[in-house]
Amino acid sequence: MSVAFVPERLRGKAEVNQETIQRLLEENDQLIRCIVEYQNKGRAAECTQYQHVLHRNLIYLATIADASPANAPKTVD
Repeated sequence: MSVAFVPERLRGKAEVNQETIQRLLEENDQLIRCIVEYQNKGRAAECTQYQHVLHRNLIYLATIADASPANAPKTVD
């Protein structure tokens, strides 16, 4: 299950850090690979299921990016 799925009682309380964002990016990479594979096999139902999860992850990442201060210093790990 996606790391973006957070129980209602915990929403807004989780600390978003670089590790969490990296896990989401890696998960999105895997989701895109699965979507392409299912598209190539003509399995639209499974493809749509993964597209919904990918969409949710992308919205979550966009929300994090929008909430981040514009002038935050960039760090390289």
